[in-house]
Amino acid sequence: MAIVSLLAGTSVLAQPTDPTPASAHRPSISRGHYLAIAADCAACHTNGRNGQFLAGGYAISSPMGNIYSTNITPSKTYGIGNYTLEQFSQALRHGIRADGAQLYPAMPYDAYNRLTDEDVKSLYVYIMTEVKPVDAPSPRTQLPFPFSVRASLGIWKIAARIEGKPYVFDHTHNDDWNRGRYLVDELAHCGECHTPRNFLLAPNQSAYLAGADIGSWRAPNITNDPQSGIGGWSDRDLFQYLKTGKTLHARAAGPMAEAIEHSLQYLPDSDISAMITYLRSVPAKTEAGQTIANFAHTGRPSSYNVSDANTRRSNSTLSNTADGAVLYEAVCSSCHQSDGKGSSDGYYPSLIGNTTTGQFNPNDLIASILYGVDRTTGDHEILMPAFGPDSLVQPLTDEQIAAVADYVLSHFGNAQATVSVDAVKQVRAGGKQVPIAKLANPGVMFLLGAGGVLGVVLVIGGLWWLISRRQKRST
Repeated sequence: MAIVSLLAGTSVLAQPTDPTPASAHRPSISRGHYLAIAADCAACHTNGRNGQFLAGGYAISSPMGNIYSTNITPSKTYGIGNYTLEQFSQALRHGIRADGAQLYPAMPYDAYNRLTDEDVKSLYVYIMTEVKPVDAPSPRTQLPFPFSVRASLGIWKIAARIEGKPYVFDHTHNDDWNRGRYLVDELAHCGECHTPRNFLLAPNQSAYLAGADIGSWRAPNITNDPQSGIGGWSDRDLFQYLKTGKTLHARAAGPMAEAIEHSLQYLPDSDISAMITYLRSVPAKTEAGQTIANFAHTGRPSSYNVSDANTRRSNSTLSNTADGAVLYEAVCSSCHQSDGKGSSDGYYPSLIGNTTTGQFNPNDLIASILYGVDRTTGDHEILMPAFGPDSLVQPLTDEQIAAVADYVLSHFGNAQATVSVDAVKQVRAGGKQVPIAKLANPGVMFLLGAGGVLGVVLVIGGLWWLISRRQKRST
């Protein structure tokens, strides 16, 4: 059976931009529309909830700087309205624009290059015939030299082995497994976030889906390991999380919240089940030193006293305190409660038994405090305010965020994890700098350039010396 038959576009789904609930009219959608939802095109190519659909302009954080998504509406002026099917395929699968320029790998063409020919054609037909043209330019991406030289990406693709062939059905597994793999690896491109990258920023397949830092956030291990991954989650927990972003073990935030809001919540139940079937088969990867699941931390008795904290707070202003207990009571406890157990109805999640507070890597906790949580599924919006420097609720300094995050970890989560001020600054700066990004440093480029010139001089000098010796011997 071909994979195209597994992804037949007969799903009864509502458009993600349609304010009317799906249950009100449940129209059939085209195959291409379904594929665009499964591929999560809107998350990156629509600039927020108020942005024009697929018109680009969304800033994608990268170690080299912000990369702005392009307009992929059928606008002939600013979009891809003049693209042929072949040009569309080249952009989607190989990251090459119609004018021959290389696309930055924020576009997950290393996953999309395994899409089938029929699915590429269906996506093309959907965009060209069903998407409304938007005649507006998206911001121009301006990365520092040498990353501004797009032609170098052609060399990077070869060095990083960014190439693939259309998906081939694996007859050693059933239809459900193949459908799940196609969704996880190609359309939903889960590995783009959850697989760590090597020094060339290519996916490290030896650690496939074992967790990775993605900008300011941490994409956790989603292999079937019971401690480090999702092996301890039930199928029901996984299903609920992928459809709603909410389960007893975790709440989706950051890029995962976007994936659920724009894509996963609209997939048929059979597709979510297929993804789970495939994920259960992924070889387990254990993180060194981890002996308990992220969601299994039960909290510990606290010497924290609310009245004492309030007394300390009354003796100082919130703006100048770095007391984690005081800060927690002031900005967190109204929702998560003083004991960290959240609200009784579960709307405000418990911080105990929560993957975000149970990870040894605290980036998700820090980022949640800095940037907040904003996730809408169905007609329910989950909102946690941001407490970063630009907060309209309560701006906190890096020192205060470190203090309150450390308090949360030590009382409700993984007490082995700690949060430093430098860690907060790093998350606020967009994550840990990768070695290759240092090429944008003028000093590094000067040294490399000088080294290259010296190398050329040495090679030429060596050749001249050899030629001279041969000439002397011949005379």
